[in-house]
Amino acid sequence: MKILMLSVRDDEENAIKEWSQRKGVQVDTVKWDLHEDTADKIQGYDGLVIQQRSKVEASVYPILRKAGLKQISTRTAGFDMIDLEAARENGLQVTNVPAYSPRSVAELALTHTMRLIRNLEIFDQRMEKQDYRWNGLQAKEIHSLTIGIIGAGRIGATTARLFKALGAEVIANDLKERTDLKDVVTYKSKEEVLAEADVICLHVDLNETSYNLIDEEALSLMKPTAFIVNECRGPVIDTDALIQALDQKRIAGAALDTLTGEENFFNFDLQGKKLPSEQLIRLREMDNVIITPHIGFYTNIAVKNMVDISLDDVLAILNGKYSVHQVS
Repeated sequence: MKILMLSVRDDEENAIKEWSQRKGVQVDTVKWDLHEDTADKIQGYDGLVIQQRSKVEASVYPILRKAGLKQISTRTAGFDMIDLEAARENGLQVTNVPAYSPRSVAELALTHTMRLIRNLEIFDQRMEKQDYRWNGLQAKEIHSLTIGIIGAGRIGATTARLFKALGAEVIANDLKERTDLKDVVTYKSKEEVLAEADVICLHVDLNETSYNLIDEEALSLMKPTAFIVNECRGPVIDTDALIQALDQKRIAGAALDTLTGEENFFNFDLQGKKLPSEQLIRLREMDNVIITPHIGFYTNIAVKNMVDISLDDVLAILNGKYSVHQVS
């Protein structure tokens, strides 16, 4: 049995090697993504693990079927880069890693919130200019705030618990209300959460119902003193509408770990180069916006779990078993 892992970073290699030795299965690694011009290189492998943000073209799925593959495992929570219908038509089971480490993303949401409410981004920019004044930048204590969680699944629930432990009031909106969160959150409509919260934390999957979930209308419901934190996927927010709301000071600020079009700039060294996104350029000009390059997943525990769980799923499917992480 041979498994091929694509888009492998150096920091994943140890975890992959440990899994391979533990399971007695050969795992080969490459740095390229899965696309039409690379799909033929899969020939001779039994299993496939990917991690990419760009779409897998429709022409790839028949190539994988012809090569004898039965599955595609993505070692990410998001699987919007995969066409599930095309995968099904070509006999490919798809798995993801929905809970590689909810705390890794939740803790970044907390970190971003802390930086926003303490005006640390603005202080940093002032101090770079040797301006050490603090007048006009009075902070808010977190226990005095209402935190709104949109998407209270594994990650959203963990975020809610962290904020609750710090004394904040937590309200949430989700299609399913969890009984295990009854002492943590108060469930409300999306409109009520947007209108009442001092900080909105987004933790939803990206699907056809969540594209531009936070649009001009949604932003208009927020308090002018409220912040928004996006730790899920860029297209969940209408970026142009967000820029306009920030520019017109209709909301107080934003922290963004993910942006639409991020596959063109996040995790690239663009020093001295023109940025390929006008939206990114505009957001970077704002002193009340925090941008991090999609690092919510990037912790020691999360990286190891993403490797282990995705490979475990491949092994299960190749052995004719069912994986609880199948999304098709």
